[in-house]
Amino acid sequence: MDINAEIAAKTEKIEAVIARYLPREEGYQKTVISAMNYSIQAGGKRLRPMLMWETYRMFGGRSEVIGPFMAAIEMVHTYSLVHDDLPAMDNDEYRRGRKTTHAQYGEAMGILAGDGLLNYAFETAVKAFEIEPGNLQIGKALSVLAKKAGINGMLGGQCVDVEMEGKPVSVDMLQFIYRLKTAALFEASMLIGAILAGATQSEQHQVEQAAEEFGLAFQIQDDILDVTSTTEELGKPVGSDEKNHKTTWVTLFDVAQAQQEVDRLSRNSVERIDTLVVKNEFLTNLMLHLIHRRK
Repeated sequence: MDINAEIAAKTEKIEAVIARYLPREEGYQKTVISAMNYSIQAGGKRLRPMLMWETYRMFGGRSEVIGPFMAAIEMVHTYSLVHDDLPAMDNDEYRRGRKTTHAQYGEAMGILAGDGLLNYAFETAVKAFEIEPGNLQIGKALSVLAKKAGINGMLGGQCVDVEMEGKPVSVDMLQFIYRLKTAALFEASMLIGAILAGATQSEQHQVEQAAEEFGLAFQIQDDILDVTSTTEELGKPVGSDEKNHKTTWVTLFDVAQAQQEVDRLSRNSVERIDTLVVKNEFLTNLMLHLIHRRK
């Protein structure tokens, strides 16, 4: 089976996990629930829950306890996209080939849908206690999810990114933005998988570092695609970085140098995973495939 077929098969299983945890569209507040589900069901690679699941499996995890966290990480990621697309942010009307949440439901409901997804992510993650009430690692995993999604993670990176639009950005600041805005959720995904599977502190540290480098490479590749891909291929508008006057790795350097940095970071990331005693060949192949994606 080739990598694309394997990804498709695993994505189907992940979709089923996510579907089990989606809220029912009922009650007076069903419009916002509908908007939340619309956002989640827009598709996507589901790569964060996939990385979480495969890291969990690599360390020998086999319990259903990973399920709520797989759904939760996708909800957190989706909420960030819903808010990214808002008029006050990137002002995009299409993502993944269809209307963004605010374009479909209105700006106010788009804001509320994002808020709802973030809150529901934690409501979902704590359901892991119902599966394994005595598992002390669940609390640690929740702490990682909260930190990596918040002011010291994705949200913090997004705040600096917005604040620096149209202003000179140094390489150090851009790396800071990328580490928090993009890499933090990858770190959360893989680290939570390692924690719930019982990885040692040393192994957790190695996984977290590998995930950070993976996230940086992933974001720089996104910068490259924003100037080299098409809207049809990418599934969202290209040229949005230039439109929003954002400094990227490509604007600081150029496409060729950006590609060299992607290659360097991806090699480092995979080498860290390969040094672990435990192995998951699909995980390393997946990481390389995602970093060097064309869409």
